[in-house]
Amino acid sequence: MHDHDDRPTGPVDPYTREAVSPEAGADEHQLEGALRPRSLDDFVGQERVRDQLSLVLDSARKRNRAPDHVLMSGGPGLGKTTLAMIIAAELGAPLRITSGPAIERSGDLAAVLSTLQEGEVLFLDEIHRMARPAEEMLYVAMEDFRVDVVVGKGPGATAIPLEIAPFTLVGATTRAGMLPAPLRDRFGFTAHMDFYTAQELERILHRSAGLLGVPLAEDAAREIAGRSRGTPRIANRLLRRVRDYAEVRGDGVMSLETARATLELYEVDALGLDRLDRAILDVLLKRFRGGPVGLSTLAVSVGEEAETVEVVAEPFLVRSGFLARTPRGRVATPLAWSHLGIAPPPDAAFGAAAAAAQSGTPGNGASGGAPATP
Repeated sequence: MHDHDDRPTGPVDPYTREAVSPEAGADEHQLEGALRPRSLDDFVGQERVRDQLSLVLDSARKRNRAPDHVLMSGGPGLGKTTLAMIIAAELGAPLRITSGPAIERSGDLAAVLSTLQEGEVLFLDEIHRMARPAEEMLYVAMEDFRVDVVVGKGPGATAIPLEIAPFTLVGATTRAGMLPAPLRDRFGFTAHMDFYTAQELERILHRSAGLLGVPLAEDAAREIAGRSRGTPRIANRLLRRVRDYAEVRGDGVMSLETARATLELYEVDALGLDRLDRAILDVLLKRFRGGPVGLSTLAVSVGEEAETVEVVAEPFLVRSGFLARTPRGRVATPLAWSHLGIAPPPDAAFGAAAAAAQSGTPGNGASGGAPATP
């Protein structure tokens, strides 16, 4: 996934979080497909996005035209691919699926666009990882439904315009900030996917349990939802683990006791933290007295690469209020001390504001938005 100046050249992969990774495993796509909702009415959560998207699609159908291009941003596992499939289904149109990493040259994109049928939906996942020359070709395709194919090289090269059928592009990205402004501006509708509430995840779990044909107790659904990190993909994965446990070691019913036993087996605690999350907090609290500590030092202390800690673990820890990122380094918050049941020392730093005060920097560092130094 791919020329791209300051763009990432490949996935971070040294640590696999089997239970709570928001990324789909190689064998999960087929399982997820069986649980995906098929219409906007069946899609749980993201109410504002659903209402706005419904209006866009209804308007397009009434005018008998392809709807505006759609850009969806948000973390992995929140339903971007599912919504792309629903858009195609609601329009009664074919769906073509590809990804940014697969578009390594402008010719790759031209080959895809030139074979689209009229009204077809093209889903381009991880669109921010597409090659730069392909991006420039996509600008014209989105706006004028045309691609310019260059024939020859050097001074004798000729651009031949090739008309393509009107289509709808659905782009998905986990890093909207990496998209160039000219590309973002060509999307008529932009949706940001938020993390789900526990109540929304419970509804998803009950629906999935019904499709799997396994009874799910209300309190078990509540327990699984509370440990799913606001992500439907994680909720459904934990549900399948609980189902397996219930069928192999229980009576086939997904009860609260079965759910807790399963999640303890997979080292997912009551707030959704796994082994790596707890290791980071444990080292930060016990060895570095709550910080601040640099990213590289913290990563070495838990035996992981700095990129793994920053990309895999930190986003959830920061979002959940366990960790703050400050100009001086990572700092544990009061919630981290409380969750691990450790009494903080008198001189412990409590979050970004305290760290900023210690360093003499302005208190606006409390937002945690400033990058930490290694």
